[in-house]
Amino acid sequence: MKTNLLHIKNMVCPRCVEAVHNLLERAGYRPKAVTLGVAELDENTPADPEDLAPLLHAAGFELLRGRAEQLTEQIKSTLAEYLEHLRTARSPLTTSAFLTDRFAATYSHLSKVFSRTAHLTIEKYLIRLKIERVKEMLSYGELTLNQIADQMRYSSGQHLSNQFRQVTGYSVSEFRRLMLPERMSLDALA
Repeated sequence: MKTNLLHIKNMVCPRCVEAVHNLLERAGYRPKAVTLGVAELDENTPADPEDLAPLLHAAGFELLRGRAEQLTEQIKSTLAEYLEHLRTARSPLTTSAFLTDRFAATYSHLSKVFSRTAHLTIEKYLIRLKIERVKEMLSYGELTLNQIADQMRYSSGQHLSNQFRQVTGYSVSEFRRLMLPERMSLDALA
């Protein structure tokens, strides 16, 4: 069965979008639009998912076939956008308000589907995402812990420090001192 809309796992950044676009073109398809997690093909070049899955897999991506998997990946992409919203909005929305605003579903439904598919709650995934962003900011050495905590909407530097240790097993000062290369790619978080 051929399709014009592909849902793809592990697309986490603009370079992933470009990589999938190029992969599709090299395979002889004409992508109409490629965004995080979704590739839309020209109506004249529909793809057979069985043929395309190995090509995507070889490049580190995975074709999503079930609706729950597709929704989970869309939630992950939206949570990455939410991090930017947290950082830049004057009065940021709550996670649940942000997600329900983006999806035509209740937060309860989104949470159940996400937990069942990702084997982790939305909240825990968001914490992992935030900690990876914190690691990035720490590695630059430009901001104090309190400045990072403010940007990431933690109640205090101490709250961030406690959560950092819980997730990574290291204190912030140990991480800075050792400059551990233990940052994870976003597609490996869950």
